[in-house]
Amino acid sequence: MYSGPLCRIGGFSCRTSPTNKGVAVSGPATDNPFLKRDATLDLALIGNCAIGALVDRYARIVWCCMPRFDSDPVFHALLDSGEGVGHDGTLAVELEGAVRSEQFYEPGTAVVRTRLFDAAGHGIEVTDFAPRFWVRERMFHPAQLVRRIRPLSGRPRVRLIVRPRSEWGTVAPTLTRGSNHVRYVSPSGTLRLSTDAPLTYVLDETWFSLHGPISMLLGPDETISSGIGETARDFEEQTALYWREWTRRLALPLEWQEAVIRAAITLKLCQYGDTGAIVAAMTTSIPEAPNSQRNWDYRYCWLRDAFFVVRALNSLSEVGTMEDYLRWVHDVVRSADGGHVQPLYGVGLEEGLVERELANLGGYRGMGPVRVGNQAYEHFQHDVYGNIVLGAAQAFHDHRLFRRADVDDFAALEPMGERAWQLHDQPDAGMWELRTRSRVHTSSSLMCWAACDRLAKIATTLGLRDRHTLWADRAAVIRRRILEASWNEERKAFVESFGGRDLDASVLLMAEVGFIDPKDPRFVATVDALEATLCDGPFMRRYEAPDDFGRPETAFNVCSFWRIDALARIGRVEQAREIFETLLSRRNHVGLLSEDLKPDTGELWGNFPQTYSMVGIINGAMRLSKPWDTVV
Repeated sequence: MYSGPLCRIGGFSCRTSPTNKGVAVSGPATDNPFLKRDATLDLALIGNCAIGALVDRYARIVWCCMPRFDSDPVFHALLDSGEGVGHDGTLAVELEGAVRSEQFYEPGTAVVRTRLFDAAGHGIEVTDFAPRFWVRERMFHPAQLVRRIRPLSGRPRVRLIVRPRSEWGTVAPTLTRGSNHVRYVSPSGTLRLSTDAPLTYVLDETWFSLHGPISMLLGPDETISSGIGETARDFEEQTALYWREWTRRLALPLEWQEAVIRAAITLKLCQYGDTGAIVAAMTTSIPEAPNSQRNWDYRYCWLRDAFFVVRALNSLSEVGTMEDYLRWVHDVVRSADGGHVQPLYGVGLEEGLVERELANLGGYRGMGPVRVGNQAYEHFQHDVYGNIVLGAAQAFHDHRLFRRADVDDFAALEPMGERAWQLHDQPDAGMWELRTRSRVHTSSSLMCWAACDRLAKIATTLGLRDRHTLWADRAAVIRRRILEASWNEERKAFVESFGGRDLDASVLLMAEVGFIDPKDPRFVATVDALEATLCDGPFMRRYEAPDDFGRPETAFNVCSFWRIDALARIGRVEQAREIFETLLSRRNHVGLLSEDLKPDTGELWGNFPQTYSMVGIINGAMRLSKPWDTVV
């Protein structure tokens, strides 16, 4: 029996479970439980590598930025939910007297279905997706949302809410009406809603009986060449087929296939197809912990996070994401011209991501501030050079690629190695982006070692003996320095900085990037020390030392997955499998994870969905699954 927290829904209450599709709502059937609901991260992601949107369990789109992941949100209600989620900044369909909902993905796709039922058994199904499929040898992926609504049983009455906003919720659009469409005109652009629902009822938000299917297409201000219902149906069929074909090519593990498929699709949805950049998450300002002020904008491409995404999808033989990402990162390297590389950029290679706070939005559950931009673009984080080289390394060895990386690409990467060599023992902000102190972080030096080590291996593949010797010698020097300076004899562990004593989960990456034999007694001792200090049962925090906001109180999900990887590598496979199963049970109802998790309640916190966390699902399954030849 699930004993998780109760969520309040207006005057109603429901108990939510990561393993149940349905949410039962108790209360008088005559009341409307959709007027006010507390915001949660029980959300499904739809998208098409041009836009992404979050749909809650009650068929409301509460977050969507257009025409890019980092644009002004068209639907922003998730970040103005201090008194529950209202109607402004949502795209919603409401069922009169609704008492129960179900939500799930169509298997192997990014198509979401939400079913709503009233007390008499009347029900509707809402299908949401963003079109993505091939047309005339080009990918069709407009900045468009498609919603199809059909009656399931009885004579349901519904109403449609379409309230886009601009300028971060401060501007309501001007409406103009056509024969089968409504135009929403705002300073940032014009959206067109094409629908075969009665426009009068849409504009007046009137309750009406749903006698048959209706469709809604919201996106560019362009006419539709065929019928609205026919277009929506065709878009759904072709989009579902695209995703099933994409999924079918994945090299899946034997176990946990559904979890891996959902993680892989989610990671793909976080790649901005126009440039190849991969964002860390779709949202901004979801707090890492309640009332913590740890509210950051993650709608940008961190080179660190992107490397882990590429590595995870490569492990499933999905190399297309890497090829697209390398187009983007190549321009990052070229722009740096051998000098400083920022830890993050905009999806269009924007450098200045000036951080500011918005006073008009109260924040997720009223827990502001809402921040746009991220001051971390000003940081010096020396692990970035290793992340660039690691992200590109497979392209030199993989014979499946349309264009394998060559000597010229190696020459372009070598300046990143030079930076890593110069900075491997210099202070920086570290991978956790500390804003008020600088140290020689072990994780940063580790990735500098990885840059030199991988360049040596690439040089061998290319037959460049002199370059191999140079980079191998430099990697050996950095390795000796890390082993000496990051080991703390008192703590019997590798610690977070050279000469420090504080424990930090990032040192677990030593085994993952091949720096140390996982059976080395020093690494085993480090795992033991981290478990004793940073773990709340199966969940792991990032570090023990206070930061700018005090001590972390939530578990950082990717650290819990790093622990699983380390345990498996040192031979504690059963313990690793048990923890992995527990983490999977903490996904939301459609299999997604955010950045953080509160150990005492199991509630998800932090930006959503978090690529780091979804990467952990793939890596854990690939590491722990039984081999296929045990059953076939």
